[in-house]
Amino acid sequence: MSTVDSQKRVLSGMRPTGKLHLGHLHGVLKNWVKLQHEYECFFFVADWHALTTHYGEQNLFDENVLEMVIDWLAVGVNPGSAALFVQSRIPEHAELHLLLSMTTPVSWLERVPSYKDQQEKLQERELDTYGFLGYPLLQAADILIYRAGFVPVGADQVAHVELTREVARRFNHIYGKEPGFEDNAEAAIKKMGKKAAKLYSELRKAFQEQGDHAALEKARALLREQQNISIGDRERLFGYLEGGGKMILAEPQSLLTPASKMPGLDGQKMSKSYDNTISLREDLEQVSKKISTMPTDPARVRLSDPGNPEKCPVWQLHQTYSDESTREWVVEGCKSAGIGCLECKKPVIDAVVAELEPIQGEAAQYEKDRDLVRSILVEGSEKARETAKETLAEVRSAMGLGSW
Repeated sequence: MSTVDSQKRVLSGMRPTGKLHLGHLHGVLKNWVKLQHEYECFFFVADWHALTTHYGEQNLFDENVLEMVIDWLAVGVNPGSAALFVQSRIPEHAELHLLLSMTTPVSWLERVPSYKDQQEKLQERELDTYGFLGYPLLQAADILIYRAGFVPVGADQVAHVELTREVARRFNHIYGKEPGFEDNAEAAIKKMGKKAAKLYSELRKAFQEQGDHAALEKARALLREQQNISIGDRERLFGYLEGGGKMILAEPQSLLTPASKMPGLDGQKMSKSYDNTISLREDLEQVSKKISTMPTDPARVRLSDPGNPEKCPVWQLHQTYSDESTREWVVEGCKSAGIGCLECKKPVIDAVVAELEPIQGEAAQYEKDRDLVRSILVEGSEKARETAKETLAEVRSAMGLGSW
């Protein structure tokens, strides 16, 4: 696949470390459902990544992989629109990780913000391992093996995508300078036709001499439109734009997703580690009970005491689940003590139950036919591996490993 076409492709994954909850639904899965209609999507179960912090837990994957994919399917992720697969079934991820490790400085991995942050947060686990240090590079390999143009991430994950860009840029710089590269690139320009060739050269000059990034984007768009040059020539001209060599690995962009506003039952971020979640397939009576017993504004000791919605975790749920008129009713009723806390919680309970009911109905169908879920993963893995093999063949060839 051409790096020109990589702009149409998205890659994202999830670690199978437990039941999915409302935070996953609003923070990731609803976005996946939207993206699958706009891009060519690859969504994967990141079981190797789970091993970096959960090694030694052999039962983790048997219990969680299929369950997690059932949740994906139940919320509307469509295997007809996206390839769903398990990371460890695609050995090309591991080989590219190994090959990239030969050119990636250790200091780049040590400076990833989450490296020290996670070590501090997970002090009960022994994380001074080679695998944990290298997981951002494995993440880079996950992205680069599919030449994904976009990676949907929250603001806290942008550094990982930037590392991936640096890894790709360094690899392309080291291995992209084929013999006679500049001559081949100049010859490729002439194949574009006089008008397009002149425009490409002007835009390239504007970027390289003046740092005009708008010119760079225009030149890239121009290359995408060209029909009379080969994929190899396009790759050369993409690299030639920035003064480098042939682009073997595409540099991805972060596709920023809105921060999930889903609070946990205690007002903190919804997380399994805080034991404050509502899982997607939780018994609906239990869901109602959990929300009914959520803490509220501590100033409201008695029904007659006025409160402040900003100090109440339930108000955060209203911001996700309630319309404007309901939110106005909550603010007025809470501040005037016109409504009680249980009364305030009822619209949220109704909305959460209404959201989960159809999801649980879909999940029940897949729970009865786990062989269907396995077949979806097999089919997705076949598509993913075919794509991964193409990239790895080019990488091996560029490194001089493809001649045997």
